[in-house]
Amino acid sequence: MYRIAVLPCDGVGPEVVREGLKVLSAAAAKHGMQYETVPYDLGGDRYLRTGEVLPESVKDELRQTDAIYLGAVGHPDVAPGILEHGLLLTIRFEFDQYVNLRPIKLYPGVETPIKNKGPADIDFVVVRENTECLYCGIGGHLHKGTPQEVASQLMLYTRHGTERIIRWAFELTRKRGKDRKLTLVDKANVLVYGHDLWRRTFAEVGEQYPDIRRDLAFVDAACMWFVKNPEWFDVIVTCNMFGDIITDLGAMVQGGLGVAAGGNLNPEGVSMFEPIHGSAPKYAGKDVICPVAAVCAAGMMMEHLGEAAVAASIETAVTSALASGKLGDLSTSSGVSTSAAGDLIAGLV
Repeated sequence: MYRIAVLPCDGVGPEVVREGLKVLSAAAAKHGMQYETVPYDLGGDRYLRTGEVLPESVKDELRQTDAIYLGAVGHPDVAPGILEHGLLLTIRFEFDQYVNLRPIKLYPGVETPIKNKGPADIDFVVVRENTECLYCGIGGHLHKGTPQEVASQLMLYTRHGTERIIRWAFELTRKRGKDRKLTLVDKANVLVYGHDLWRRTFAEVGEQYPDIRRDLAFVDAACMWFVKNPEWFDVIVTCNMFGDIITDLGAMVQGGLGVAAGGNLNPEGVSMFEPIHGSAPKYAGKDVICPVAAVCAAGMMMEHLGEAAVAASIETAVTSALASGKLGDLSTSSGVSTSAAGDLIAGLV
């Protein structure tokens, strides 16, 4: 019996989470998997009502669950950063979810803006370090509000944090068994101190994985190759900031945010899974948002929990639904409602 915390949060989050749970319910029933969901009232509306973002009591409860299933965070009446830092980053950092896992996969039936590329060409994974780099929030202002103002933000790396994410990426490359190639994406020609640490660690850990080919790419070049030759990539490992940027580019390469799911993993603790799109408040309650990314996030959650058969059923259903063309172009004007899309996928499990 798994205990899954459900955080629908803001905007279209409740709608896509509803459909993700619908598909999960069908897959779990097929394979006899038992679980319970525990919903939490978090997000912009709660903050506006109570001034709370993530109470300590809720954190304690989340630590007792097997996984967290998140909808979307962002409210038009809440200043940017309050919810993102107070909810998303707090969970990532305090729960030590040091792996951000982003599959970049083009499904059959989904259109990519990359000319002459198909599903066989776009199938790689980005492993993003999730608890260091510029996101630590170390910095400040001097002479704020004056013509002499100075602002600083520290890019922080540790050997511990760098080594564990690189080692995890090597293990994933071996487990994935595709091209057995791991690419380190950095900017070592400019960030000479921090990314020197990354390169040395990558080389040292890599010696323990002789079956894995190692590759290096500067982040600007990697962006170019994402578009020109996405088939070159198998698994990518990179720092927090660069990972944040290139995974959005990857989402476009794979056909848009509507199919892009991600996981924030603590391999020894509680992990969180989510569609990577925002809350899209102007579409909230209209039943027009594509729920595929949220469904895929539920599949990633099952894979992480070791329920491979349930995860495979969800993946097969998503693939079949997209390949059928019955989900349209996945846009808000596709004519396929959020609930109808969920029904279709659930019916194919």
